[in-house]
Amino acid sequence: MVNRFHTAPLIYAAVGVAFGFYVLGSLMFSVTLAVMFVLVIALSLFRVLSLFDPNSRQFRLMEVYSVVFAAGLCVGISAQAASVNNVKFGITEEKIVAINGVLLEDPRIISGGKAMASVSLKKAAGAGGLRVSSSGELTVFFPEDSSVKIREFGRGTEIFAEGSIYSGKNGRTFSAQSMHITKQASPVEKMRTGVRLNLIQRFSKNFAKGSSFTNVNAGGLALAMLIGIKDNLDTDLAAMYRNAGLSYVLALSGMHLAVIAAIIAFLLRKLLGIKAAAITGAAIITAYCFIVGPMPSLNRAALMYFLGVLAILGTLPKESISVLALSFIIQIIITPASGNSISFILSYLAMLGILIIGKPLASLFAGKIPDFILQPLAVSCGAFLATAGVTCFTFGVIAPAGIITGLIIVPAATLFMIGSIIWLILDMVSLSGIINIPLSLLYQFTEKTVFFAGRIPHITVSKPFSFLVLSLVLSFAIIFIEYRSREKRLKLRPFYSEV
Repeated sequence: MVNRFHTAPLIYAAVGVAFGFYVLGSLMFSVTLAVMFVLVIALSLFRVLSLFDPNSRQFRLMEVYSVVFAAGLCVGISAQAASVNNVKFGITEEKIVAINGVLLEDPRIISGGKAMASVSLKKAAGAGGLRVSSSGELTVFFPEDSSVKIREFGRGTEIFAEGSIYSGKNGRTFSAQSMHITKQASPVEKMRTGVRLNLIQRFSKNFAKGSSFTNVNAGGLALAMLIGIKDNLDTDLAAMYRNAGLSYVLALSGMHLAVIAAIIAFLLRKLLGIKAAAITGAAIITAYCFIVGPMPSLNRAALMYFLGVLAILGTLPKESISVLALSFIIQIIITPASGNSISFILSYLAMLGILIIGKPLASLFAGKIPDFILQPLAVSCGAFLATAGVTCFTFGVIAPAGIITGLIIVPAATLFMIGSIIWLILDMVSLSGIINIPLSLLYQFTEKTVFFAGRIPHITVSKPFSFLVLSLVLSFAIIFIEYRSREKRLKLRPFYSEV
């Protein structure tokens, strides 16, 4: 059993980082200064009290927790400041006729055949051949006739685009009328882009061969679930997943990484042993994340896997919530901008809900509900309650039916993902046709289930704060009831032992 004295500081530090990043980072400096002053007073008080009673462990613990919480606040405030994207063109926006920069991500095909990607600015051009140095990240929309070309070159490519700046509610964007490649990506990035293009070609062409895949877009679903490419995904299917409250199934996250990790463990554990298999798995997952590209929810899952490997090796404590806290701190420090994305917030809240709500819920109903139903149901409820408030504030609607329908869709999607990996391996030796029919049937079953799940009415939330309070009350009630139930069982255990 892990001593909480060693793990709790990580949790206090993570709470400090979250409070500093999401609350103090957006407030006035005077308010931030006042909070830090209160912390200094509290720390001084605990220090004085510990001097009066040197043997008191409680005061020493409070002193340590205050220090790590204050340190977390400083990290969170600094990360929030670093997350702000300050775009500097060097000239007034009205005079800009072209930009030069490097693609930070793989271009995505959007409606109308256009491509969209984030670009790290290097220069901006004005009329008369004027060119000035620029900096910052800018979203660029490329014309349809350039989308195929820019997709083939991929992330890391330096481009020169002519067009104009537009300002809207989502910030500034650049609408390109023409695009030119000025410098190709590095050899490593070109290799990575080549792998992605090969996968797209296989799943969009080879996957569709044969009568079983003539009228379905199973290849697009496979691409979305394996490497996060949604360009080939049927838009109606994506809308059905969204209406059913199951969008997380299509967004690469812990569920998808868990499938890959399970396959790695199954293939390597007996052959190499637990530790060697874990290290090999970490290397494979690193390569996988490099091919997929930066995605906040996937990065969270991968980072937790790496920290879990360190726990297996004995470097870190094996307490899940402490691993989650450390993962949050590391990711905020390395990629502070990701902390502002909804997928990042929902990913960590969902995982937190599974750990602190889902587990107590499963404990309360253990023996009353079959375990194969109880475990996934508790996970779904925990994730739902933890993310309900943010979902209401962001989208204005919520789909509680996703808790139940997820019990069907998640296993089916997992089987489809595993089947797609097997299909890919067989396709390399021209034997993929042997599993076309099972995959086709599984795809159609998933499609129909999601369609009917999406017909279940949503709850439109006009007062998201009230729903947030309700979800918090329910969460604390579950935790409290399970705690009292566990305490009661511990008190009765000696009597059962005597009997």
